[in-house]
Amino acid sequence: MTHGGGVVFKLTSEGPRYLLVEASGTRDRWVFPKGHVEDGETSASAALREVGEEAGVRARLIRRLRPVEHMKGGERISIVYFLMAYAGRTRPLDKRRIRWLAFDEALEALDRGKSRRVLRSADRLISGATGAEPRRHRVRRALVRVAEWLALGALALLFV
Repeated sequence: MTHGGGVVFKLTSEGPRYLLVEASGTRDRWVFPKGHVEDGETSASAALREVGEEAGVRARLIRRLRPVEHMKGGERISIVYFLMAYAGRTRPLDKRRIRWLAFDEALEALDRGKSRRVLRSADRLISGATGAEPRRHRVRRALVRVAEWLALGALALLFV
């Protein structure tokens, strides 16, 4: 793996919030903190280091998430993301803006489909661990029930 990155979350009374940083050199493009794995460093330690340097956040490693590969400037990069829990602030090395966003807001702010998949995976893990079903899942489940009820009603009308 060439890069390590972090999907950092903190639990609030309104649900989990996810950390995004402004992309290096690109105004108003939001990404997960990530960076090169340096010599003698693991992808996990690189991810923790980058979260601190780019966002000024200390985090605790929870688990490895899915790797992501893409091309950047003609070079293939492989990023291993880690789910991390917020553990406090530290002094950032980079001067980047950060944002703590709800799942839907973070999903909209991320511009790469692969990053969105990583976020969805992290959100499922957090929801499963906390036992808190996100509102969007409850709404989706209710809509499925209504659709099933309408389909059964339509079938009943066919036999009348």
